[in-house]
Amino acid sequence: MSYGQTVHVIEDDCAVRESLDLLLRSAGLTPRLHPSARDFLECRPAPDGCVVTDVRMADMTGIELLAEMKNRRINLPAVVMTAFADVPVAVKAMKLGAVDFIEKPFDDELMVSSIRAALARNADPDSPESQVAAARRRLSALTARERDVLHGLMKGKLNKTIAFELGISVRTVETHRANLMTKTQSESLSELIRLTLLAEEAEQA
Repeated sequence: MSYGQTVHVIEDDCAVRESLDLLLRSAGLTPRLHPSARDFLECRPAPDGCVVTDVRMADMTGIELLAEMKNRRINLPAVVMTAFADVPVAVKAMKLGAVDFIEKPFDDELMVSSIRAALARNADPDSPESQVAAARRRLSALTARERDVLHGLMKGKLNKTIAFELGISVRTVETHRANLMTKTQSESLSELIRLTLLAEEAEQA
C-alpha cells in the first residue's frame, strides 16, 4: 500500500515516463514525473515514498543519482530500470541503496509489485540487524561449490566462464544457479544480489 507516498519517476524518455505515469495511476499509486535526475534533486523530495530511475540518462546517470542521494542523505528506496542487463551495474546500484533492478521492457505487474515493496519498506523498514540476520540465514544452506558460482555471478561472469574457471560443465553451473535461487528463497537475481551484499557488508564491518 502506498499510504499517499509519492513515487518519483526519473526518466529522460518522455514516452516511458508517460507510460509509467499511466501505469502507476491505474494501480492507485501517486507518481511525480521528473525528466532528469537534477530536476528530482531540485524538488527537495519529502522523506517518504520511493524513487524509480533509469540507469542511462543524459545529464546524470541513475548510478550517479543514487550516489548523490546518499551524499545528501535522501533515504528513499530506489527501483532501478535498465535496457541493458549488467550484473556489475546492478551490484553497484544495490551498494548505493537500490532495492530492485528491473530490465526494460519491464512487465507491468513486476514493476508495480517492486514499487509497492519499496514503499512498504520505507513505511516499515526492518532494522539493519534483522536484515543481516535474515540474509545470513538464507545463505547459510549453500554448499562451497554453490558459493563459488555465486561469487562468479556477483562479478557478472557468464555461465560458460564460471564453468571454465571451476572446471565443471555449463549444465552443472545452471543447476547450481537454480539451487541458489531455491535455497535463498530469491525470486529474482536482484534479490539474490541484495542478500549477498548484506551478508558481505556485515562480515567486513
